[in-house]
Amino acid sequence: MSAKFEIFLGSNRQYYFRLKAPNGEPILASEGYTVKANCQNGIQSVKTNSPYDANYKRLLSTNSQYYFTLHASNGQVIGTGETYTSSQSRDGGIAAAKAYAPTAPVVDLT
Repeated sequence: MSAKFEIFLGSNRQYYFRLKAPNGEPILASEGYTVKANCQNGIQSVKTNSPYDANYKRLLSTNSQYYFTLHASNGQVIGTGETYTSSQSRDGGIAAAKAYAPTAPVVDLT
């Protein structure tokens, strides 16, 4: 199995994408998009911006879970990582996004 982006339709009728690792675990998820083309543009932005460490913000949630956000060059959040119990695990998620996102194929589940 290889890493991939999945486009899917949420219960709110909005389009979302998620980046999954080769083991099927989620790495990164998008916000909701009202139009599929905008969702596809979001994936392209992740592919473009994910290799660069400066585009990631390493954060701690209110319940002490570690997570990250990936930002486009304009500062907009284009993806949010899963939550992790340690900063090392979160940094592993960032490393996975850097490694897999640029070349991951897109699977449209809609």
